[in-house]
Amino acid sequence: MTAAADLHTLTGAYAAHALPDSESREFELHLLACQACALEVQEFRAALARLGTAEAAPPPPELKARVLAGIGSVRQLGPGDPLDEREGAPEEHRSRLARSWPKFALAASVAVALGLGGVAVSEHQAAQRADRQAAQLQQQTAAFSALLTTPDARTRTVRAGSGVGTVVWSQSRDQAGFLAGRLPALPEGKVYELWFNDSGTMRPAGLLPSSNGSTLLTGGIDGAVGVGVTVEPAGGSAAPTSAPMMLVPLS
Repeated sequence: MTAAADLHTLTGAYAAHALPDSESREFELHLLACQACALEVQEFRAALARLGTAEAAPPPPELKARVLAGIGSVRQLGPGDPLDEREGAPEEHRSRLARSWPKFALAASVAVALGLGGVAVSEHQAAQRADRQAAQLQQQTAAFSALLTTPDARTRTVRAGSGVGTVVWSQSRDQAGFLAGRLPALPEGKVYELWFNDSGTMRPAGLLPSSNGSTLLTGGIDGAVGVGVTVEPAGGSAAPTSAPMMLVPLS
């Protein structure tokens, strides 16, 4: 890799630590003399940081509560318990406890199984949902990261109040992605919808899953000059029903 033109295309890959050591060192020398690439690397790093924060998914708090509730209902046995082996205990008493213990143990096991069975099934279902969500997030993050590291990928960030919107796009892939941060929470029945701005005509490009998150826009760039965000009824609209709260130029 020697041509300067090749070096200019590596900003995304460098920001994502996707370059071999030799190319990374060569690109760092290039950054010392190229202010445009240095600025673009900073933008990519900021986008990657927001992507990681937005996609972080802590386990549901109810999982911990259910597990702790289940653990608390099962008594641990101490040494010599429940057979009373204390010195001085009548032999007849110890013998009676020894004979009855298997029945007690069986009854306790059945009770615990019945009591925790519902918890176990619920936990299993919750774990399956969490696995599916994690797989979807992983696929989405991988696709977004692939777009970020495309040689001709570009980014543009716009602020609207406390919210931040970053568009990542690649003309060679004819693909764009949107990364949201700190957008205002919407009331029930409302959703953020994304649009390609075709020189004044808004083309639906998908729904934003949350006020903090990323998504790949549906459809190709196809000459669009920007990306807009509007608030729409749940399920989205075929055309904007309100003025865009955010317009990000693709330039």
